[in-house]
Amino acid sequence: MRKVLLLIVGLMFFALSASAQTAEQIVNGYIKTIGGMEKIQAVKSVRQTGKFSGGGGFEAVIVSENKRPNFARQEFSLQGLTAINAYDGKNGWKINPFGGKKDAESLGEEELKQIVEDSDFDGPLVNYAAKGNKVEFVGKEEYEGSDVYKLKVTLANGTVKYYFMDTDYYVPLKVETKQINRGTESEFETVLGDYKEVGGVYYPFSIENGVKGSPNKSTITVEKIEINPTFDDGHFAPPMVKTPTQPGGKIEEDKNIPKTPEKKTDPGKPKPPTGAKKPVF
Repeated sequence: MRKVLLLIVGLMFFALSASAQTAEQIVNGYIKTIGGMEKIQAVKSVRQTGKFSGGGGFEAVIVSENKRPNFARQEFSLQGLTAINAYDGKNGWKINPFGGKKDAESLGEEELKQIVEDSDFDGPLVNYAAKGNKVEFVGKEEYEGSDVYKLKVTLANGTVKYYFMDTDYYVPLKVETKQINRGTESEFETVLGDYKEVGGVYYPFSIENGVKGSPNKSTITVEKIEINPTFDDGHFAPPMVKTPTQPGGKIEEDKNIPKTPEKKTDPGKPKPPTGAKKPVF
């Protein structure tokens, strides 16, 4: 009986070790496929410009800008108005003209959490252990008629994501994310495809987003990616706003650095897209 128990324990240990090793191999394969660590780290900033297609047939222009180590700025332009969400490494802020707001205000709790995740320049898989992320190999599944590797990625902030990785190229074809918004858990899925090389690194040019199982999806078609554009740090910081020193007094320029609000606010903007097929290299 003791030998049987030792055998079972040994097999369990071997299975856990194999899973951990497999997860590492998949992540290493992903890094190698998209360009290798040297080329990845040579990218210090990036600007992506594309077209957002939402429900009802409307289209908008989106611009996503990132800079190492963790700066992020996202613009959404429609009918002459531009909404901005940004993070300067410390503060998250937004300008939402669609809600009648012209000045910068702090992001809501969920908005802030999302943009902090978006500010991870290389994504959660690259140098995941150093970031406090945990990656586990779940097993193989079928996705759109082909086998994929499934990874469970637990971010340092507690967010859980499931990555469905191509078995030939090791790039993610789909990412499922569990999020809790106002006490309610929802599952979102992002489908990635049309991978193309820019500056020695491969990026997805097709992105679809939406609630898992819902037919209502939004789509982002990336039209241009610029590598290493020049950004001043102030580009990601809250803008200067005019504040009167006293009633009837002169106007001075003061930097508005919003603080995290105590109560949650509604993002009030469309969600991203979903959909993609086998990557082509």
